[in-house]
Amino acid sequence: MSVMTTALRDSLKTLRLSGMLETLDARLTQAHKGELGHLDFLQVLCHDEITRRESVALERRLRKAKFEQQATLEGFDFNASPKLPAAQIRDLAALRWLHSGESVILFGPVGVGKTHVAQALGHQAVRQGANVRFAKTSRILAELAGGHADRTWDKRMRELIRPDLLILDDFAMRQLSASQADDLYELVSERQGRSLIITSNRAPSDWYPLFPNPVVAESLLDRLINSSHQVIMNGPSYRPNKRPKGPTTPTEPPQQ
Repeated sequence: MSVMTTALRDSLKTLRLSGMLETLDARLTQAHKGELGHLDFLQVLCHDEITRRESVALERRLRKAKFEQQATLEGFDFNASPKLPAAQIRDLAALRWLHSGESVILFGPVGVGKTHVAQALGHQAVRQGANVRFAKTSRILAELAGGHADRTWDKRMRELIRPDLLILDDFAMRQLSASQADDLYELVSERQGRSLIITSNRAPSDWYPLFPNPVVAESLLDRLINSSHQVIMNGPSYRPNKRPKGPTTPTEPPQQ
């Protein structure tokens, strides 16, 4: 290794340009073969560093999103049911709603893939540079309840307001307490102009009775529902298609 190459490596380490450092040998070989001119060599090294930084940033955003699984629309079986609104879901993947600060409500029976689609849309948003947070609605309400107890409610609420996209999975599963309803009202109000994805086994029209205070319900849900793209996901359960394959008949016990 030449003194000049060693000095270049040391400089890249000092500047923390590890993307350039990782590909330096390959790029030097290309340059020596005459495949890269001086400006091309520099441009390709810069591109290597940009690619590395983008990859690191993507991995960081994916970790912060806290997805249950790295679901993508490419990995979703749209042929599982002819009733699935495939065209509408693919249109949502363009994320125009996210750039406009609108929300998405995915509702339908258990097992049709609502959570998968919600996380896939979130994954698509992360790939486009958005900060995303995924959580079960019950977990979010528990976090905020804990904030009331230890006086960290404001801090916890700010953390939920901050992401460009917040995904509330399993929304409206059960009757809400007055405190939970108030917390949801504050969360949705404070996120005005920032997108939500909500999944629910109930249609939005069935959410109102779950709130103890009709005024809070009307104010919260009217604001939420009227600013959202509603996707009805119907059909047979998607989960049986993902079960591990096993023997078609039970194994007989050995003869005694």
